[in-house]
Amino acid sequence: MTAAYQATCDQPHCRRASAGCPDPGWTLATSILASSLAFLDSSVMNVALPALKQGIGGTTTDLQWTINSYALPLSALILFGGAAGDKFGRRRFLVIGIAIFLLASIGCALAPGFSVLVPMRALQGIGAALLMPNSLALLGNAYPAEKRGQAIGTWAAFGVIASAAGPPLGGWLIELAGWRAIFLINVPLAVAAIVIARSRVPEFADPRGSLDWAGAMLATLALGLFAWPLTLWSSRQALPPEALPMFAGSAVAAGLFLFVQLRRGAEAMMPLGMFASRAFVGLSLVTFLIYTALGGLFLLLPYVLINGGYTPLQAGLALLPFPAIVGVASRLMGRLASTYGPRWPLAGGAFVGALGYALFTRMEPGGSYWLTVVPGAAVLAAGMAGAVAPLTTAVLATVDKHHTGTASGFNSMVSRSGGLIATALSGAVLVHSGAALVDSFHAAVWVGAAMSLAAGLTAYATLGPPRKPAPQTVSIAPATA
Repeated sequence: MTAAYQATCDQPHCRRASAGCPDPGWTLATSILASSLAFLDSSVMNVALPALKQGIGGTTTDLQWTINSYALPLSALILFGGAAGDKFGRRRFLVIGIAIFLLASIGCALAPGFSVLVPMRALQGIGAALLMPNSLALLGNAYPAEKRGQAIGTWAAFGVIASAAGPPLGGWLIELAGWRAIFLINVPLAVAAIVIARSRVPEFADPRGSLDWAGAMLATLALGLFAWPLTLWSSRQALPPEALPMFAGSAVAAGLFLFVQLRRGAEAMMPLGMFASRAFVGLSLVTFLIYTALGGLFLLLPYVLINGGYTPLQAGLALLPFPAIVGVASRLMGRLASTYGPRWPLAGGAFVGALGYALFTRMEPGGSYWLTVVPGAAVLAAGMAGAVAPLTTAVLATVDKHHTGTASGFNSMVSRSGGLIATALSGAVLVHSGAALVDSFHAAVWVGAAMSLAAGLTAYATLGPPRKPAPQTVSIAPATA
């Protein structure tokens, strides 16, 4: 007797380097390694700013631009990175992105001052814009439908873990070897990811048609003009005068982008039919709310702790409950979401996360770490384990498999835009010190609680009701002589 089975890769779009289908576990490992570069680098800088100022001087604006110069090209180019990978090869653009990120990391580590560091950080952002959407899109083709949700949930969970692990890792590296070490740590990770990708990960591409270059340029222009004034806002602690013309230009470019997409129809870079899905639109809003709130917390909490007397290492270690709990619980929540649907894990996780944000209002100058920091971090981590793992899976499940790179890029762009807005608004908190800083932090986490609550309500309203687990059936062919 023979049992029917489903291949573990998409036959028409998988160009194998060897006979048979490669183990998708290598694709998952490569995707996690690659995306961890971007997630770690975004959060590790939150504890590195004081060491940078001590090491190479500079103004507060210089320090802010070490963050902004990375975020700006990442936000502007990430949609293009996903679309280009869909057309020309997701593995190819993943490797190109990792290589750019690797070279830029070495440049950052060797930078004698901000005149070199800031451009190298921008180059890191370009690399991240190429590797991020393609690291996720590769998983969509590497796994069969019944295992895809758990794989993508694992990828998303490691992203949260890497973001939360950045501050303690950065603090430890800074105390051990100085601020340059936070960039050199990227080198072995990047080399390992490139080697595995080239030797173990199959290429996936959809060569039909051509890349929508007009749409790509208009999307990059619209996103860049939107992100630029936000970066200026975060560095000046005020919305600059040129912001309104830039926002207007962004709106015009976005309108032209939509016009081009309508004209190109099925060959559009981002088919507008995706937005006819209530679930896709709702989940994009959930992504924005969750990652804006998380981005603000990961930026502000280490800063508040350091100003309260913690060393960079201690401030980073204070966040360890978060990645520990997310790492343990996310796989379980991913399996539950795959079995019963993402509605309740997403909504329930966001509701629990709102309680976690509220618990951070217990933080006071000189307060106990165990009584004021750990409760909020633990409860928030439990909520995010439920919300983050199924979120990305649910987003990609709403689009055609040929556009998973574009959908991944759009989803990442939404989360990065939320992070940019969080960084900009955090400037209003960072200008304070002492008790005023703590009071401003309390106001910020109340906003985070409200956003998490809104994310839960949105997920509940836009996703379908929980489904019953499907019975497991196996097709058995007749016995042959």
